[in-house]
Amino acid sequence: MQLEFFDVPSPCVGVCQSNVKGYCLGCMRTRDERQNWINFDNDNKQKVIKRCIQRKKRQKNKELNKIDKTVVDQEQPHVEQPSLLDPPSKPKLTQDSDLDFGDFEL
Repeated sequence: MQLEFFDVPSPCVGVCQSNVKGYCLGCMRTRDERQNWINFDNDNKQKVIKRCIQRKKRQKNKELNKIDKTVVDQEQPHVEQPSLLDPPSKPKLTQDSDLDFGDFEL
């Protein structure tokens, strides 16, 4: 453990609203983490900050994936995957097929 001279500052940025999961929109702390911040020692405060950073990254990735998905949905029409219960479709060969069996050895 590293010798610490200063107390770990609160990650609060003054946006005190909670999202659907109960995380603060500003600092990403849970309600318990916000209420007990004063009682935590420096080691626990650093752990909370690391968890907040991870939560922020997950939220950002989730938002980026949502944006990417909407862009892909707008660019490409939705193609439904065939069911595994459907009988397999057989390729149809025509008379003017480009198949050349001359290179095969028997």
